[in-house]
Amino acid sequence: MAKKHQSLAQNKNVGHLIALCFYIAVGYFLYIAASNMNYIWKWNSIPDYFVYTETKTVEAPANGKLIVQDGIYYLENSDEKVKLNLDASYKFSYVLGEDVYEGDYIATKSQKKTGPILNGLWVTLKISFFAAILTFILGTIVAFMKLSSYQFLKDIATVYITIVRGTPLLVQIFLFYFIVANIFELDRFVAGVLALGIFFGAYMAEILRGAIQSIDKGQLEAANSLGITKFQAMRYIILPQAFKRALPTLVGEMIALIKDSSLVSVISITDLTKVGKEIVANTFSPFETWIVIALVYLSITSVLSYVGHKLEKRMAEKGGMS
Repeated sequence: MAKKHQSLAQNKNVGHLIALCFYIAVGYFLYIAASNMNYIWKWNSIPDYFVYTETKTVEAPANGKLIVQDGIYYLENSDEKVKLNLDASYKFSYVLGEDVYEGDYIATKSQKKTGPILNGLWVTLKISFFAAILTFILGTIVAFMKLSSYQFLKDIATVYITIVRGTPLLVQIFLFYFIVANIFELDRFVAGVLALGIFFGAYMAEILRGAIQSIDKGQLEAANSLGITKFQAMRYIILPQAFKRALPTLVGEMIALIKDSSLVSVISITDLTKVGKEIVANTFSPFETWIVIALVYLSITSVLSYVGHKLEKRMAEKGGMS
């Protein structure tokens, strides 16, 4: 059989190169467009928003000579000996025994501190983590309610899913913050977690319900015929298979949750997005700031996507995704 001819553009490596050139061209076009707006790029200021150096200075509280006794620093004069809250980690501007006057800077100490972007990243990860736990718990419970033989449980689950999926997440965040949080005196962080968890719990419930129903009913019947209770069969036979089948969609929902967590910035939770707004307000550098914030979000979701892909691949190799 004759080998099918492959054009140059269909070559995998050439395709990668063309795609790379395309995105370089897009980036260059945006850079030129910004330059034509007389925009001044300030990339050098961005690193300080990740990690910065904090310098602490200590002023002399009184006149005197700088002395040290048993590792403790003092200012000694004819009237008193004033203890200083200093240690060897400080860099001194005066040598021991030298006269110091009140108000002089006698020592400084520099240390690295995490900047607003890293602090905002931590808040984003924390709120996404707790919201994800709530999503899985609520989604699993509601999925079983939808599959229940009790009609009132089905109705409760159906109404919940319909309302949540039919209204915007942003509106739900406002409802939780201004109504639920005020009634129960909840912290804004808790309100954000609840809003995200309840919103994505509805989608998770439908995903799990579909995955459970995709498992052959004959397996449950076979388990019952062997004396295995319905609860045991669901726990040890049906649910593990359902979670494996739903894994790609579940990972996608978790990625969406992380991205949509940016909406909690509207209730003054200092996550990545709110940090971005504050940096723009302080530096008037919207392009650099939002590009960096977007890259941070992309790094989080890329890691989660990679982990999900590896899990899918491992399960597929073991025959667990079928």
